[in-house]
This record gives sequence, structure tokens and C-alpha cells, in this order.
Amino acid sequence: MDNKLTLKLDQKVIEQAKSYARQRNTSLSRLIESYLQHLTTGVPPGDDDITPLVKSLSGIVKESNWQAAEKSYKDYLKKK
Repeated sequence: MDNKLTLKLDQKVIEQAKSYARQRNTSLSRLIESYLQHLTTGVPPGDDDITPLVKSLSGIVKESNWQAAEKSYKDYLKKK
């Protein structure tokens, strides 16, 4: 069961952490949960979360291609 946790952190640290999480296609909450789990159990984060198939597919679609596809889809929705 997920519970809410409130933290007070330096704004610059928050911005850097959000950017780090975004680059890894995860949420800040998931990133912090994974880190805390690693600290308390010693199990490296992410070992169980991603299957070998998903790991092999990571990076196939370039970000610029994805952004172009997203823009095309948004344009289509606007016209529709």
C-alpha cells in the first residue's frame, strides 16, 4: 500500500532530481523509493523491475523521433 510522505528539500536539489528521474523515464517518487529500498536492503535498485527484453529495447526510439511523433499526434487531435 502506498502512503504519502512530505519532505522539505532545497529547490535546486528537487529540480535536479526531477531532471534525473525524467531522463530515466521514471517518477521522482519511484526513484526515491528505489533508493531508500536499496539503502535498507542492500539490493541494487532496478534489478528486478526491468526484464531483459525491455532492457534490450531501451533506446531504440530516439528522443527526437518520439517528440516529432508526439507533435504529429497532437496536431492530428487538434484537427479532429
